[in-house]
Amino acid sequence: MTRLTRRTFLKAAAFGAAAPYIVSGTVLGAGERPAPSNRITIGNIGVGGRGNSHIGSLLEEKDAQILAVCDVEKSHREGTKGRVEQRYGRDQPGGYAGCASFNDFREVLARPDIDGVVIGAPDHWHALMSVMAAEAGKDIYCEKPMCAVIGDGRAAANAVKRYGRVFQTGSQERSGGGRFACELVRNGYLGKIHTIRTFLPMEPHCLAPQGDASPQPVPEGFDYDLWLGPTPYEPYTAKRCHFNFRWITDYSDGELTDRGAHVNDIALWGAGPLLVGPVDIEATNGKFRQDTLWDVPIQFHLEYTYANGMKIICESDGQRGIKFEGDKGWVFVAIHGGMLTAEPASLLKTVLAPGDITLPRTRGHMRNWLDCIKTRELCVAPAEDGHRTASFCHLGLMALWAGRKLKWDLEKEQFIGDRDANAYVTRPMRAPWHL
Repeated sequence: MTRLTRRTFLKAAAFGAAAPYIVSGTVLGAGERPAPSNRITIGNIGVGGRGNSHIGSLLEEKDAQILAVCDVEKSHREGTKGRVEQRYGRDQPGGYAGCASFNDFREVLARPDIDGVVIGAPDHWHALMSVMAAEAGKDIYCEKPMCAVIGDGRAAANAVKRYGRVFQTGSQERSGGGRFACELVRNGYLGKIHTIRTFLPMEPHCLAPQGDASPQPVPEGFDYDLWLGPTPYEPYTAKRCHFNFRWITDYSDGELTDRGAHVNDIALWGAGPLLVGPVDIEATNGKFRQDTLWDVPIQFHLEYTYANGMKIICESDGQRGIKFEGDKGWVFVAIHGGMLTAEPASLLKTVLAPGDITLPRTRGHMRNWLDCIKTRELCVAPAEDGHRTASFCHLGLMALWAGRKLKWDLEKEQFIGDRDANAYVTRPMRAPWHL
């Protein structure tokens, strides 16, 4: 197998493609802190970085209990196990020692006493872990982007539906202030929407020097082969793993999917039923990292055109956020935090009328997932939406690679008349991993 790069894209032909047992609690009882048998039981997969912050959120939820943590980095999983047991020990005389730790996520999925899993592993694992979790009967909270490859995202969304699982994409901005802007759009208070602009300025760490990426010995306590998982084998270097995976297109699309999965998600949430497509995607002003290892785009202007003539324009410039433009005014959503500005400013004083479309109000993104596990309702960021947002971001990367306008068939999720581009809608997986 060869690494996925812009160069190979341009040359491509088609690819050939042991903890105490606790009864799980789907129906929860009342009380200040439900009994162990009446709590939603959770396994956390990937507990470094963002995954570690999810641990903090769950520890404060009285109707949830973390039974297992999993990470290929021994120091991550053992440190998190200690954190969980220390927190629960405060509420239990004599302490608590009921959190298991695993290197391999499949051991978490095999436990019948776990209701749901929180996936905080790197992007290239999201879809495959989600499919396997759905097959194992687990409800799923998966960090954004939902997938690193369009075809894998479709497989994950299908699996969630097939097995009747509750799925939340980690698009936390849907539980923030951007919701009101989306309601203004959906209810016509901006008039006819003609353009949506999304802005993704590059973070300093995205532009920082790569440094020495020569092969190094794998650190003790780090299961590097399992970290790579379904992606091509490459020699270990610290410049590849942990936070740095974001700058390598084998694993991520850089800012396009790191912050872009938040920003573009709000754009698509607001536009909602207005969008069928896009029908074509065109990239200009593209610039990529030219390091020995890091190769993601760091400059771009992307135009997505829809069948109704509306455009979404995504640029690597400006204040990070989303601007909805209609013939009666505009509203801008700043990411993060959801601060709004508008023209005319009176738009922000709009009171929704009876019968207007309203979007879900949540008590927090993780809380929304837990609530939906109880009710079996759709979360605020369900699997189909997560897949659509991730696909939107990946289409931009592929247009940048191609250097030509690409035409997209949403129903088939294939490019029209472009065999080379279609070769990258799915990617082969390194054995033994497969979908």
